[in-house]
Amino acid sequence: MLKIRKFAAIDIGSNAVRLLINNVIEYPDIPTQFKKSSLVRVPVRLGEDSFTVGEISNLNASRIIDTMKSFKLLMRVHGVEQYMACATSAMREANNGNELVSIIKQKAGIDVEIIDGKKEAAIIASTDLYSLIDREKTYLYVDVGGGSTEFTIFDHGKIVESKSFKVGTVRLLNEMTGKQTWSEIQKWITKASKKYKKIDIIGSGGNINKLFKMSASKPGEPLSYVYLNSQYQFLQELTYDQRISELGLNPDRADVIIPAAQIYLNAFKWSGAKKLHVPKIGLSDGIIKLLYYQQKNKTLSHLEH
Repeated sequence: MLKIRKFAAIDIGSNAVRLLINNVIEYPDIPTQFKKSSLVRVPVRLGEDSFTVGEISNLNASRIIDTMKSFKLLMRVHGVEQYMACATSAMREANNGNELVSIIKQKAGIDVEIIDGKKEAAIIASTDLYSLIDREKTYLYVDVGGGSTEFTIFDHGKIVESKSFKVGTVRLLNEMTGKQTWSEIQKWITKASKKYKKIDIIGSGGNINKLFKMSASKPGEPLSYVYLNSQYQFLQELTYDQRISELGLNPDRADVIIPAAQIYLNAFKWSGAKKLHVPKIGLSDGIIKLLYYQQKNKTLSHLEH
C-alpha cells in the first residue's frame, strides 16, 4: 500500500531563507522517494547585517519573523507532519541571533536551531550525496553559502576531513574576507588533496546550481575549470543590471554569483581537480532526509521493544 507523507525544511541562510516541502512516498516494494512539492525562497539577506555590523537589524528581524509566520501557515495548509528549521552563519555570528530565535518561537511558533559549519556539512552529506559519488574516487566537496563555505574530503565513500571557513558570497561582496582567510583555505585544500593522485570537486549551493543551468550541460555532466573561468570573466564584464535583464538572474543572485564562482575557481586551482560535479543537493534536502530517517528508526526501535 502506497503511503504519501509530507516533511518540510527551513533553511535560514545568509543570502536567503527557504522553505522546502517534500512528498515522501513510501512504497511497499521499492525504496522511498523524496519529491519536491513546494519551494519558497525569500531574499532576506541576513548576512549583510550580521557580517558588517555584527547584529541583525530591526528591519530584517521583522522581515524574518513575517517570513516564518507565512512558512508556518504554508506548512499547515500543505499538511506537513514534521519540520526542522536550521539557521547558519549569519544567525550564528549575530550578537542578537539567540534573541531572534526566541522571538521567532514566540511570534511565529517555529523552533529554529542555530547550527555550526560541521553540522551543516554533515546534514548535507546525509542527502543523496552517497548514492551520487563513485565509491572508488576521491572528492573535494565544496558547499558555498553566503557567510561560510564547508570543504570536505570524501575518499572511497567516507568523510576523511572537513573544515568550515568564514568565506562566503555575502561576506566577499562586503569585502569582509582578508588575505589571511584565503591563505588558510589554500593551505588546507593543498594539504588535504595532495595525498591523492586524482581528485574531483562536488559543488552545492544555489550559485553553482545556477552556473550549471547556464552551461546547458546534461544532468550528471561535470563542469570544467575552463568553462567556469570563462563564465566568471563573462559575468564580471556585465553590469549588475545587465546580469538581471540579459541573463534573467534574480536580483539577489546577480551579485553573489561572481564571488561564488571565485571560490570554486580557487578550489579547482588549489586541489588540482579537473572536474566539478553538480548534484542538486543542499541543506534543505538533507534536513528532510534526516527527519524522515530519524523518525523511521524511532518507529523501528519502538516496534522492536
